[in-house]
Amino acid sequence: MSPESTGQNEHYLTVFRRGFRTWRGNRPFWAGLFTILGGLPIAYFPYANMHLGNMTIAMSTTAGAGSLIIGVLLVTLGLTMWFHHIVRVFAGVAAILLALISIPVANIGGFIIGFLFSLLGGALSISWVPGEAKSGPASEGAQGEAPRMPEQDQGFHDTAEAPRKPLLFDVAAEGDGGSHRAG
Repeated sequence: MSPESTGQNEHYLTVFRRGFRTWRGNRPFWAGLFTILGGLPIAYFPYANMHLGNMTIAMSTTAGAGSLIIGVLLVTLGLTMWFHHIVRVFAGVAAILLALISIPVANIGGFIIGFLFSLLGGALSISWVPGEAKSGPASEGAQGEAPRMPEQDQGFHDTAEAPRKPLLFDVAAEGDGGSHRAG
């Protein structure tokens, strides 16, 4: 067994954490999380009752159904950002519009908390772009172009040393110590 192999004796939490980091890095995770966190107070506050001693304060308004619909739609849009990230721009625009509509409809947008989280989640969703594959000499060779040799190896060699083969991977990409691009 080589030292580079992960082996079969890794703890299951380590394997789960790596898998979750990979899953999280391939989609607008934080945008979905903030949108879900914004939808919860918008849907909750119109139906909440606070108890102060013997007195009950009800936050119920005539727009309780509208608040519930807006909150459920924001939670649904957050889950859509996670599991169907192709429509992230639509989901982001819809989350921003629902956040703006929640100000007059849902108790000042869930007492500003839900409004701000939903607005932030929608903006993050619109601005998120999937990472591009790194292009290197190996990918150029696959597209029909021959990989170029470094400038020092071109030409004649007056020693017995054979010309070096081009590297098939990008050395600069490994400079980060193998850490994930998102963290």
